[in-house]
Amino acid sequence: MATEAAPTFLRKARAVLGDALSHFNDDDGWAMSSHVALSALMAVFPFVIFVGTLAAFIGDAGLADRVADLIFNAWPPEVAKPIAAQVHQVLSVHRGGLLTVSILITIYLASNGVEAVRTALNRAYRVSETRSFLFLRAQSILFVLIGAVASLALAFLGVLGPLIIDRIIEALPQLAPFQNSFTFGGLAVTGLLLIVVLVAAHLWLPAKRPPVSKLWPGILVTLTSWLLAAIVFGMYLRRFANYVATYAGLASVVTAIFFLYLVAALMIFGAEFNAALARQREASR
Repeated sequence: MATEAAPTFLRKARAVLGDALSHFNDDDGWAMSSHVALSALMAVFPFVIFVGTLAAFIGDAGLADRVADLIFNAWPPEVAKPIAAQVHQVLSVHRGGLLTVSILITIYLASNGVEAVRTALNRAYRVSETRSFLFLRAQSILFVLIGAVASLALAFLGVLGPLIIDRIIEALPQLAPFQNSFTFGGLAVTGLLLIVVLVAAHLWLPAKRPPVSKLWPGILVTLTSWLLAAIVFGMYLRRFANYVATYAGLASVVTAIFFLYLVAALMIFGAEFNAALARQREASR
């Protein structure tokens, strides 16, 4: 019985993967990945500028730098370091009040990254957008605003956390040997932030998607493949790639776009995987 179940599962798995890859190609997944990657890179700077202005408005400009570190913790160091340096340089420039025309434009530009993800997910789930432009743009801007506030909150907790741990260890010295374990807290927070962002994107951005209980396979595929891609891409950059010889001063930008291209492709494939599972369930009825 078990021997029959295993080949059946493998056949279904191959069928779902083949269907997802086929639809990924048919839905212009490669082109959409480029669109999402470029839009995401262009949205990073407006987003951190807005976060920096918001942090200064509440009285702690240093929080914006910690938000930038939180964002780039999810990137391979070889990719993140040059871009993060530019981001920190941008954040060092003093800007005016929060509600200025420039900040409104900055929020709008950052929302373009959300719109790119929405378009990619709509194609993956093969649905047509019927909601109004104003509603969609307002939703994208809301994503940016919530993301900014949540990022600042997480950055604040990242500062407060070590202080709390120090006080706990002072009160309970027997916990001192475990202090190094708490350093993984930042990575855990970054991972949690990725999961929340990914789930939110699948839930609210597309015009239509599978039921909530059916979203987890594609999200799990995306998260697992993201982790593997970050490890493999980091190894590739350390051992084989020499973008400086090819792209000179643009090497850091090209490296970031290439990495974001992989991230976008894997996210879109996760949605295609969910859609393929839904088609298989319908076919088996």
